[in-house]
Amino acid sequence: MLKHVPWRGLRARVVLIGWALAFIAFVPAPAPAGTALDERVLGKARDYLYNYVSWELEAILFKIRQAHSSLAPFTTETERARFVIRYLDAVKRADELNGQIDRVFADPNQPDKTQAFQLTVVRDAVVSSIKQYQPLAEAIIEGQIGAVLRDEGFAVLGEVIPPVSARITDLPMLLVISPRNVIRRDLAINLINLTPDQMAALEAEIDHDFGVSSLVVPIGGLALYPSMVIRSGHAPYLYETIAHEWAHHYLLLFPLGFEYLNTGSETWIINETVASVFGREIGRKTIERFYADFPEVLRLLPASQSPRLPRSASVTPTPSDPPRFNAGAVMNETRVRADQLLAEGKIEEAEAYLEQQRRLFAANGYVYRKMNQAFFAFYGGYQAPDGSGAGGQDPIGPAVSALREGHPSIKAWMETVRGITSRTALLEAVQMISRK
Repeated sequence: MLKHVPWRGLRARVVLIGWALAFIAFVPAPAPAGTALDERVLGKARDYLYNYVSWELEAILFKIRQAHSSLAPFTTETERARFVIRYLDAVKRADELNGQIDRVFADPNQPDKTQAFQLTVVRDAVVSSIKQYQPLAEAIIEGQIGAVLRDEGFAVLGEVIPPVSARITDLPMLLVISPRNVIRRDLAINLINLTPDQMAALEAEIDHDFGVSSLVVPIGGLALYPSMVIRSGHAPYLYETIAHEWAHHYLLLFPLGFEYLNTGSETWIINETVASVFGREIGRKTIERFYADFPEVLRLLPASQSPRLPRSASVTPTPSDPPRFNAGAVMNETRVRADQLLAEGKIEEAEAYLEQQRRLFAANGYVYRKMNQAFFAFYGGYQAPDGSGAGGQDPIGPAVSALREGHPSIKAWMETVRGITSRTALLEAVQMISRK
């Protein structure tokens, strides 16, 4: 008697292993410092470099075990949604407890830290439950996003290629390098998580020795395979991020993704902006479809589709907050003015202005550790549809959005943008759409 073979699971595992091995093959090993800027920066950061290969091997083994043991296919959609909500609630509870613990330890008027230790015991119990929930929660979320992608036309012979695969985990940080005389992302290197003192010391050494602008920034996701996604109890952010990273996986099969690996910031900005638009739309559709019976999740969806401000900000106002400080508009004004000063050769004046603006943001509740050329070189790559935010006068954000509006489906739009690798080609595509 023939034994049933789970072909779908086997195909998923083959793709997982193939993508992981391909990534490992493409990632260069850290090298001793040479004369090129990237080699010299690697030399400075060599003690902090992130080990991709080790993470990939652990993640792929975890995903193979998860595919073998997941109970997600044997439960109803409502049960799966409810399980994910339970997981998200545990994550939010852990974050709340961490905040309470930090406040107790930071309060000089509370010398008795007994309360913090008691909270730590509760937090550790919640974290333990999160670890138990997470494998199944990941599988459910992957399946939900995959179902929406299938409905949107991204399946080949009934299978989404590549399969949606994400690992909720601690993420590395990113060291970003920009010239001082122009805002441009020249180099980005993933590092292990550093303390504020370590970040400041590394940045100061690189800036002094190489005459550049550097910044170590946190990230919310990384398109390894499976993708790395930061732990979050906020459903729209989590679904958006996983869909965003899948867009990178998909685009890697086409010029916009393939050339992203070897070209400059122009292709990178288009790629990231496309992934941001894609992630917001697919993330929202997934929540609207699978959480229609859970108003506590639906009400978290943003009223606007504008991307978030850099996530190093300490607060994120909700749509119900009174319009006191238009952070997106001020961020855009800051970028535009900085570009003008740099174009005039006023580098020191531009840097002093950026520090002044950083203090303005802090006074209005948006705390950034540093705001310099590297800050905008990184965050300017995630451009808003309306041109607000860190992109300044760069037309890529509005152009990507205009292209999306000019296509009847997200699949048709992706089929257009996946072949676009330059700002010129992007603007020409918008013009062609507007003539139709």
